[in-house]
Amino acid sequence: MKKRIIRAPGKFKFEEHNVAAHSWKVAQYAMFFGTLEEMHGADVDWKSLYEKTINHDFAEVFIGDIKTPVKHSSPELKQMLATVEEKMMEKFILREIPEEFQAIFFHRMKEGKDGTLEGRLLELADKLDQFYEAYAELKRGNTEPDFIQMYEIALTKILDMPLKQSVAYFRDVILEDVVSEKTAVDVKSLTMRILNDKKN
Repeated sequence: MKKRIIRAPGKFKFEEHNVAAHSWKVAQYAMFFGTLEEMHGADVDWKSLYEKTINHDFAEVFIGDIKTPVKHSSPELKQMLATVEEKMMEKFILREIPEEFQAIFFHRMKEGKDGTLEGRLLELADKLDQFYEAYAELKRGNTEPDFIQMYEIALTKILDMPLKQSVAYFRDVILEDVVSEKTAVDVKSLTMRILNDKKN
């Protein structure tokens, strides 16, 4: 079902992205950054991390993918959407999952972005995939304002994540590759403006 749900619907895109592919990429990014954090002394609960990453957008089966600029347009709207997703997920589990497994799935399918290391790795990986999706469109010359805003939101949130080693790697390695590539939209200037804002 997730493979039929298209991300960022309603806007021109050079390449379509579905929720199933997104979840797979998020799991891969989280595995890499979890490894990086572990190499620097962090204690990663890998079972929890994988459960959080592969299930994090399952609720979109019920409500579809809401575009990031819309979802973040107000804290109230974001909270309302989260509540709707949670209630629909609860109904799904009660209706479709055998009773003896329901408690386990209530735990596994709850919102994974939390204050744990694994929750933060999920959030970083989720924003990194959003960053790459927006970047790919801008690189090809897609000037839809939503993709510029998606890029700005994702980049800002990644730089603000409380994951010292992961953020340093993103800033010093991944962003260096991004700004060195030739792009149709001036991604380098956009990126440098956000980096400079963070320094001030």
